[in-house]
Amino acid sequence: MGKKTIEDIDVRGKRVLVRVDFNVPRNKETGAITDDVRIRAALPTIQYLIDHDAKVILMSHLGRPKGKVNEDMRLTEVGKHLSTLLGKPVTKLDDCVGEDVEKAVAEMKDGDVMLLENVRFYPEEEKNDVHFAKQLAALGDIFVNDAFGTAHRAHCSTAGVGAFLPSVTGYLVKKELAGMGAALMRPEKPFVAIIGGAKISDKIGVVSYLIGKADTIIIGGGMANTFLAAQGHDMKASLVEPESLDVAKETLEQAKAAGTDLILPVDVTVAAAFDAPETAKSVDIDAIDDGWMALDIGPKTIEKCVEKISGAKTIVWNGPMGVFEQEAFAVGTNALAKAVALSDAYSVVGGGDSVAAVKKSGMADRISHISTGGGASLAFMEGRVLPGLSIIDEREE
Repeated sequence: MGKKTIEDIDVRGKRVLVRVDFNVPRNKETGAITDDVRIRAALPTIQYLIDHDAKVILMSHLGRPKGKVNEDMRLTEVGKHLSTLLGKPVTKLDDCVGEDVEKAVAEMKDGDVMLLENVRFYPEEEKNDVHFAKQLAALGDIFVNDAFGTAHRAHCSTAGVGAFLPSVTGYLVKKELAGMGAALMRPEKPFVAIIGGAKISDKIGVVSYLIGKADTIIIGGGMANTFLAAQGHDMKASLVEPESLDVAKETLEQAKAAGTDLILPVDVTVAAAFDAPETAKSVDIDAIDDGWMALDIGPKTIEKCVEKISGAKTIVWNGPMGVFEQEAFAVGTNALAKAVALSDAYSVVGGGDSVAAVKKSGMADRISHISTGGGASLAFMEGRVLPGLSIIDEREE
């Protein structure tokens, strides 16, 4: 059993309501789109629907307008850019529900493409309000969710409309489910997970879910400090979450009981201050100077991790190994990115910083699957049910 896709349903002559993720970065002064990766990711689904004579009605959010109309967060520029990419007109509306919208949809011809205004201009969207979901659903005959990046949100445009329309996935969501599913549902062993980031509280769900499934879990980033502190190491001025020390201890015990090798740093790159990269040096974890902080994994740890990565058959990675934004503390993240890219493993990378690191290494094309959804990929890696996917109809085998 799998989720139904656009290929499993007849779309000819139908009004197809598609949730896309056009939440793209823009220039603050000019409003110009600075990265169109998310728009391009939706093109295969949109083109399929055009080629199969559907009336294509696109829904998306942009930014965080907090339920109010924000002129800087209109989707007008996105509509123009999409039109250029498709090589055909895209009608951009000034609203996403109401009489004018319904009239415009009623006048659509097969193969037409329409872009609704930012759904988050309505406070009802993020509340998954039934009435608002019904208004959106009234515009379509079929719902297609092709926004993996928002699939973990129970909003009207991602989940609510699914209660009123036959629901299928687009090509992007299909690719995400296949790519991530291959790593998490049936991993070839040895299975190595790399989990980084600042806080244990953000990633503990993933670590817990992977214990017993992964052979090795590499922990880096600020969250590693809390694990090390839980083992009794004095992390000096490093970021440590005192409220998560008990959780860290429990997690270490669970990993040991399950036979999962949980790798923590044996050395770290430290600095006198977060904004003093010129003071960076590598020390063993019990040799951190008073007042100094750990901001990256050290060379011995990198060597140990690279050895595990190079022997892996499946790798999942979410989160950086250090304060990736500063070159002096990006060494660990970059080294692991290179090792993952050079390995023969089936590899999945999710989360903004890890994806950026892999792209920076110049080896993104060597990664088996790069996820487009940070929060959604994290939720998927935790084994959580994603609201935007739970409403999709199951395919009958």
